[in-house]
Amino acid sequence: MDLHAKLKIALEAAAEPGRAAPMQAYMRDQFVFLGLPAPQRRLAARDLLADLKDIDPGTLLEHAQLLWQQPEREYQHVALDMLALHRRQLGIDHLPALLALAHQRAWRDSVDGMAGIVGDVLQAELRRGGDGHAHMDAALRHDDFWLRRIAMLHHLGWRGDTDAAWLFDAALALAHEDAFFIRKAIGWALRDYARHAPGAVTAFANAHRQQLSPLSRREALKHQPP
Repeated sequence: MDLHAKLKIALEAAAEPGRAAPMQAYMRDQFVFLGLPAPQRRLAARDLLADLKDIDPGTLLEHAQLLWQQPEREYQHVALDMLALHRRQLGIDHLPALLALAHQRAWRDSVDGMAGIVGDVLQAELRRGGDGHAHMDAALRHDDFWLRRIAMLHHLGWRGDTDAAWLFDAALALAHEDAFFIRKAIGWALRDYARHAPGAVTAFANAHRQQLSPLSRREALKHQPP
């Protein structure tokens, strides 16, 4: 029995169908659900995903693509769990495939999950001497605002590895956009960096109060002194 057949059996056995409708409603009826909250989903798939420890990147991405094509939303979440678990198998050459996945059936849950995986790949590249942020330049200009959100959020948790100039330039490059998910991402990214450099973020937000939306600025300064 192949991985996908085993996952289907494991997830359906753990699902609570009564939860499917509320989960679907929460996602604005864009996706159907098995009715499997995250803790139960991770537990059901844990051993099957752990068995892939020696998997090559190409096969890993093939599995992710197959999971992404399944109608129930939990399968995309399992794909993200799998990619996150085996992220050390991935490098910058795999970024186009990861972003192509994020482009499909995109919503906040899958996009933000992929932003974390992309960020891990890029931070590893940075620590090997490469330029982590530069690989997001094209995504920052992409027609799909969800990929622009990934570009804005990929460095969450980087702290001292964050290139502040890139972060601030990216925030200004997207500041004119009206989309809630972009404005929120700008504020979230700045607020996260403020944990490492609060003064720099406060100075930036104050200097560019006319360009940043009230939402972005409020989120950026959420944990800063008045």
